[in-house]
Amino acid sequence: MPGQNQTSKARRHPPGLFASMPGINNLFNTALDLVFPPRCLGCHRVDWRWCPRCQADVIALPIRPQRASAAGVKVISTGTHEGLLMTAVQALKYEHATELAAPLAKRLAAILKRAPWQIDRIIPVPMPSARLAKRGYNQAKLIADELARQRNLPCDPDTLTRTRETPTQVGLTREQRLANVSGAFKATTDLTGAHVLIVDDVFTTGATMAACITAAYTAGASHVFGLTVTAAVNPRL
Repeated sequence: MPGQNQTSKARRHPPGLFASMPGINNLFNTALDLVFPPRCLGCHRVDWRWCPRCQADVIALPIRPQRASAAGVKVISTGTHEGLLMTAVQALKYEHATELAAPLAKRLAAILKRAPWQIDRIIPVPMPSARLAKRGYNQAKLIADELARQRNLPCDPDTLTRTRETPTQVGLTREQRLANVSGAFKATTDLTGAHVLIVDDVFTTGATMAACITAAYTAGASHVFGLTVTAAVNPRL
């Protein structure tokens, strides 16, 4: 499979002067693409960050459910964070390969079809506003939107919000991650009696997922479940 063990190497668009201006930033990125056409991270095909053939490869990867628990809630991932699946998640997250949201969501849809869960709504993990302004999109929201479309369920991206900005979780221990996001989320709407699915891209220690689950229960949700594309191979505990 193309890109199975390949590390993400594509050009990343530096935010520079346009970090707080997503519209201008997108125009700047488009101009760069005209001068320096992107190459597929899977097979190096020109003019794709992730070409249709490699998108199909992502969908075709065997689904090997990884089960974990966060705040006492079952969380399922479609595979471990390695190989082609890891490269795809990182390409969506860091390389603006937004075309990967649909194939990654298809993997989540396959899990959701098997799980005996009754879901009323899908809620993506919210991103810190500063990071959202810099990146221009929330990869968890893109995946959640696609999953909602594929499973004909409502997606409520504004139901959970951050009460404060939090530094990136990368490189933190489990204890540091838990402290970093403790109380960092709240629900903006009443979830009384709701069956909620929280969606994110990667499950590492479960700190962020646990904080979101706690916020949903605090708002009255009766059942909460979690889905992510990948789970860390060796989580920081």
